Amino acid sequence: MFENISVLGSTGSIGRQTLDVVRRFPGRLKVVGLSAGRNIELLAKQVIEFQPEYVHIGAAELHAEVRHALEGWEGTLLFGDEGLERLAAEAPAELVLVATVGFTGLAPTLAAIAAGRHIALANKEVLVCAGELVMAEARRRERLVLPIDSEHNALFQCLACGPVSSLRRIILTCSGGSFRNKSREQIDAAGAEETLRHPTWSMGSKITVDSATLMNKGFEVIEAHHLFGIGADRIEVVIHPQSTIHSMVEYVDGSMIAQLGVTDMRLPIQNILTYPERLETDLRPLSLSALGRLDFEEPDLEKFPCLGMAYEAMKAGGSLPCVLNAANEVAVEAHLSGRITCGKISRVIRSVLDMANHSPVPDLATLRIVDAEARSAARIVVRELE
Repeated sequence: MFENISVLGSTGSIGRQTLDVVRRFPGRLKVVGLSAGRNIELLAKQVIEFQPEYVHIGAAELHAEVRHALEGWEGTLLFGDEGLERLAAEAPAELVLVATVGFTGLAPTLAAIAAGRHIALANKEVLVCAGELVMAEARRRERLVLPIDSEHNALFQCLACGPVSSLRRIILTCSGGSFRNKSREQIDAAGAEETLRHPTWSMGSKITVDSATLMNKGFEVIEAHHLFGIGADRIEVVIHPQSTIHSMVEYVDGSMIAQLGVTDMRLPIQNILTYPERLETDLRPLSLSALGRLDFEEPDLEKFPCLGMAYEAMKAGGSLPCVLNAANEVAVEAHLSGRITCGKISRVIRSVLDMANHSPVPDLATLRIVDAEARSAARIVVRELE
């Protein structure tokens, strides 16, 4: 069990649920670092409750408001990108939980590993953009990278039954998102309000859009490749609308192991925070009789081209997954702001991938350049599609 933790992205959905888990184990889990983007009001409440030693706010221009909100708190207050890296490295945590959104989670993750911290990862983009770099650094420093995402956490638990070398395949399940029963034409025309109507999970807006396009599942395929060292030909995706089986593995002897649970992110969060122990939870137990049935279907890559592009980027490796992520972030932002329909998200990504220069395993400085160039290209494509 990790006694001291830092939470990057503490005011977001995963961050708030992480603190819910911490509340269940007073005296056993201590928060030593908290980081938020702009939500000063909620961050201040968290600081008062948990009294961390380090606090970070991403929006440096809000420094006066933050200092006023935290009046009386004695600790180290940090701002901006550099401040986030400092918190990740300096706060006396055994485990740094990375729940920030997007490319911004990469530098603090590397900083935390370099400082000897273990990582609880809820940010898909870290391994999508730099999986080879991050996992190589973690191996070199003998640090753990533990998955918070329900699907990868499920695989992590299933792999307790046997070594990766004995796997035949891994199967990532997905709900199918908002458009599982919609036509390609309906997806093409959908606005953000429709895209955000997820049938199963309550999540942030960006990840909900990614779920609707299945880019979220594509990112998870890339993550699984890096987390578990499995090739693309042994990673499969299946739509499972009940979201009860969170993922499965099949071993070479034909045995298939699945992890089931209620659709509540506090379950995988607790699994990681208390690893390798298993402690009681106050979540309702899963009732199989009430569930009644489990359905599965193959994803339609013509209807959901983002999933196919993710496989393509993973197989190419190097900088291409970083390009994929940058183009997706820009396209999703444009969709959420009402500038493009959902169907145009994949068109933006396809255009940027086609014009990208591919490079082998890059370092952080190179990835920052790749990310910036891909975002610039994606913004141009978005303007053309508006």
